[in-house]
Amino acid sequence: MSALLSSSPFSSIFAPSELTRFLLPTHSRLQLSSLTRHRSGFKLGTSRPLNLRCSSTMPLRDQSENPSCSQDSLFYSRAFWVTKSIIAWNVDAGEDECYLYASRKAGLCVADDEIQGHDVKTNLERTNYGLPQQVIEKFPHIRDYAAFEVPKTLDFQSLVKCQLAVGICNSDGKCASATGLQLPGILDELFSYTGPLGAVFATEAVSLYLWAPTAQAVQALIYKNPSEANPVEIVQLKELDGVWSAKGPRHWEGCYYVYEVSVYHPSTLRIEKCVSNDPYARGLSADGKRTLLVNLDSDDVKPEGWDNLQDEKPNLLSFSDVSIYELHVRDFSANDPTVPHEFQGGYLAFTLQDSAGVQHLKRLSSAGITHVHLLPTFQFAGVEDEKHKWKHMDIEKLKSFPPDSEEQQALITAIQDEDGYNWGYNPVLWGVPKGSYASNANGPCRIVEFRKMVQALNRIGLRVVLDVVYNHLHASGHFEDFSVLDKIVPGYFLRRNADGGIEHSTCVNNTASEHFMVERLILDDLKCWAVHYKIDGFRFDLMGHIMKRTMLKAKSLLNSLSTEKNSVDGSSIYIYGEGWDFGEVANNGRGINASQFNLFGAGIGSFNDRIRDALLGGSPFGHPLHQGFVTGLFLEPNGHELGDEANVAPMLTVSKDHIQVGMAANLKDFVLTNCDGQEVKGSEVLMHDGKPVGYASSPIETVNYVSAHDNETLFDIISLKTPKDISVEERCRMNHLATSVIALSQGIPFFHAGDEMLRSKSIDRDSYNSGDWFNRLDFSYNSNNWGVGLPPKEKNERNWPLIKPRLADPSYKPQKSHILAAVANFLNLMQIRYSSPLFRLRTANGIQERVRFHNTGPSWIPGLIVMSIEDGHQGVPGLSQLDPIYSYIVVIINPCPTDVSFANLALRAKSLQLHPVQMNSIDDVVKNSTYDASSGCFNVPARTTSVFVEPR
Repeated sequence: MSALLSSSPFSSIFAPSELTRFLLPTHSRLQLSSLTRHRSGFKLGTSRPLNLRCSSTMPLRDQSENPSCSQDSLFYSRAFWVTKSIIAWNVDAGEDECYLYASRKAGLCVADDEIQGHDVKTNLERTNYGLPQQVIEKFPHIRDYAAFEVPKTLDFQSLVKCQLAVGICNSDGKCASATGLQLPGILDELFSYTGPLGAVFATEAVSLYLWAPTAQAVQALIYKNPSEANPVEIVQLKELDGVWSAKGPRHWEGCYYVYEVSVYHPSTLRIEKCVSNDPYARGLSADGKRTLLVNLDSDDVKPEGWDNLQDEKPNLLSFSDVSIYELHVRDFSANDPTVPHEFQGGYLAFTLQDSAGVQHLKRLSSAGITHVHLLPTFQFAGVEDEKHKWKHMDIEKLKSFPPDSEEQQALITAIQDEDGYNWGYNPVLWGVPKGSYASNANGPCRIVEFRKMVQALNRIGLRVVLDVVYNHLHASGHFEDFSVLDKIVPGYFLRRNADGGIEHSTCVNNTASEHFMVERLILDDLKCWAVHYKIDGFRFDLMGHIMKRTMLKAKSLLNSLSTEKNSVDGSSIYIYGEGWDFGEVANNGRGINASQFNLFGAGIGSFNDRIRDALLGGSPFGHPLHQGFVTGLFLEPNGHELGDEANVAPMLTVSKDHIQVGMAANLKDFVLTNCDGQEVKGSEVLMHDGKPVGYASSPIETVNYVSAHDNETLFDIISLKTPKDISVEERCRMNHLATSVIALSQGIPFFHAGDEMLRSKSIDRDSYNSGDWFNRLDFSYNSNNWGVGLPPKEKNERNWPLIKPRLADPSYKPQKSHILAAVANFLNLMQIRYSSPLFRLRTANGIQERVRFHNTGPSWIPGLIVMSIEDGHQGVPGLSQLDPIYSYIVVIINPCPTDVSFANLALRAKSLQLHPVQMNSIDDVVKNSTYDASSGCFNVPARTTSVFVEPR
């Protein structure tokens, strides 16, 4: 669910480098056995929950005890109907005969060594030339399968509605092998469709369209309200080329409906009557079990001034100007006493101009933050829509326990699936706002209030990014309440393995964007959010599990939207995501996927895990005490064994190289001098596994971050990794130092909400389902939420021995003065970033020409990063002039526990001075930074980032 293989239902932001040693780590959304993911699941180094069952629709049976031709063999789908004329099967038929069997009533069975109960039995001819190239490109994972030709005379449209199997019969007629069929190939060939889907509203009628080519019958059950037991009307839909449709009266608007689909389901080997929502639902009932017939173009669901919102959106001249603040809707206001109780935790909290939270957002916006990234806001599982069903904990009771107690987490965990909290990486329906965030989950209220939220954020200068989770779905099968797509066309929308079981590498129920109608659904959904909700950006969860082709189409589609035709400027919609490469899609296993390296040149952003790991140390899946650049590596050892000094010192130099490549937008071709004194490109600086650090072609393709919703907060990680004997003031400076690297780097800076306030989750590594207690944000700045008990046992118990003494030590807890200073320092950083276009260069060439790193090579001051950015002068040949105020900038990052002096001949005789923002800062330490022009010598205080500028 948002940043990377973590331990919650998948959000992920864990990186390819992490995914290679993934080995079922923890992520943040859903969890598959030991693999968990916070929904972000793999998010940013992630951890998300798996609070759903990660069960496959294919029963797990011991094949070693079953002959290859048995009744159980029909539960598997090991053959692929890839085109109308070809079935692929990994079997050696020899001289035996291969047959296709079909039963409209799902009566196939294996008895007496033969397949019985079929309506159709037809011979398949094995070819000698293998699968055609176009099939291999579409299904690379079966490239070596045998190809069997299907007779052209068959009625294919009828056959796909049947139970299907293939079998090998030996010379005496006995069945030697049998299996079911996977149908996406033939469905794409015969039924790819670009016409209307969902509910379409005309002046006097409402039409319903459902793509369900394998269904034998479809009817719509119409209800007047969300809870009445009996439908007021049952409408039979008619089929044409796989699309079922019906036309009804306009007064259907405002009613609810569900589809009843009669369809063969491979999970049961039966024809099932599946009751489901419309995959193209735009509204829902409070229980999420019925689809609301709502017209998003109706004035009744538009806030005042909605149609003109495009004219009010904050300016965005270039994607290089983007900076992102990641925020959870409930976190924002659930604990804000300045928000009325009925608005707390919901959409409308963003509309209150005088609340503490909105005041904080206004400060961020004024300092330069451009986008608020909202964690999932579509209809997800894990939280009831109706608030009266939620369970609550006595806050005073929780406060009564010691800061290192097990009691808090035990009480929170006891109700964690029945309270109002979840990150939301458990998708049910992608195209409907989540009902639990609305004041009334029934009717169109959630639509209106969501729009009001977007409108309010735009009006305070913030664009809105949605976290979209197209890589997996919460449920599958024919009976699960939250299963939708797998009821409509079983076996099509979800990606399956060679046996026919659903792939779960993202956590559960991986979707298959390589299939035409899955890709179409994703594109249609994006367009709906962009046009009807005027969304300004999309963050793709586990984007690497989506095909590159789909992402390029998404970018092109969004870019084509215009103010004239759509009341949206699509050219200003920024898209980015988690480009991790793992699971069944790794190494292009299902086609060219949207992984970091594959997206080179696409203009789509991906999270840069390299700079995060170098700054903090290790990875989200390594030892929690492994130190990094800002947490004391080599400079202040914490006692964790990394080897002798001769081994640790090079680790710091390598980390520095990784950070410098990241500060140059992680460009593949950026040339710098590495720690060995060699000139190398970013792609020639390597990670521990030999993969390149630099992979981007332009600055907008790199999203730099040091923390996100997944894993521990920045302050918590620093509190874990630093020596126990340093002060809380020093940890606060490290927090600021890490943030400064992100804020002053080329590329897109990304910040986790609360890092600017020293946010703590009591060292919870995966808080996707840890309730308001562990996820609290305090915009009064009185508390950072440190020391509210040991974090939940499931994801954190193994680290409790490290966590407990830290939480118990009162010297670790920041005071209000520390939090206020952290907020002020963060605002200063953003003001500095936006004080000069030199921090936001738009091209790779511009970065290569203007950005230089000093203090490089083998003779260097340990840890110190010195970056200069040069501008041109009007009328002077060479660089063009971009900045009317400053002609030269020097950024010096000193992670050392002592002051550092650095002299460089190339920086002599300049008119450099400390940046005015830092000269006027409340941070007295940074004001002690100095520069001597005669010697080119800088003096920078301990744990400080100093910015020097040369005014024109």
